[in-house]
Amino acid sequence: MNVFIAGTDTEIGKTGATCGLLKALSNRGHRVAGMKPVAAGTTGDGLNPDAIALLRSSCPGLLYEWVNPCVFQAPTAPNIAADLEGRKIVWEAIEAAYRILSANADLVVLEGIGGWRVPLAPGLFASDIPKRLGLPVVLVSGIRLGAVNHTLLTAEAIERDGCRLLGWLANVIDPAYPYTMATIETLKRHITAPCLGEIPWLAKFDPGMITAHLTALTDAIDVC
Repeated sequence: MNVFIAGTDTEIGKTGATCGLLKALSNRGHRVAGMKPVAAGTTGDGLNPDAIALLRSSCPGLLYEWVNPCVFQAPTAPNIAADLEGRKIVWEAIEAAYRILSANADLVVLEGIGGWRVPLAPGLFASDIPKRLGLPVVLVSGIRLGAVNHTLLTAEAIERDGCRLLGWLANVIDPAYPYTMATIETLKRHITAPCLGEIPWLAKFDPGMITAHLTALTDAIDVC
């Protein structure tokens, strides 16, 4: 089952969770493809670091432009980044790349950009990607001060938009936050969809370590 990884905000661990899931599914014998449909912020070679991480976590033989069909230089909201370059984000480019990846892999895991309601182009939002492709959504919650409100609002928006919320992940991103467990338990009480993994604070990016905390999520995708 292909799946869309959404987040409560930017910089809350979507890429780590996506790479960890790709590795977990690969360990079970699947040919997997990560996809970052839209990315803003590039290195000197014009590529996006998150998309590169997804490509490296995917099966061999995939092209960067399939993994990341829409990439822009400025590290800002994608519609702004596109305007700065005099370009537009076109749905057909996203859909075409997704179809190619689907034909070259058993499972495709898509990572969103920023939060749920990020504008991409007039009449097109990040939330439209899973909706138009008919994908279930996994929500990554960055556990820190403010996580309860951000996560509950995002979970409600996902379901209100007609998408299936497969489950959510609690990703600890502030090691100094003293109410981590209380925050996670509060979210468990108020979100109907199951918590499919709790990722502890990690000092460095390590998909292999993240994989160990995604067994329930991997099971949920692998059996569907």
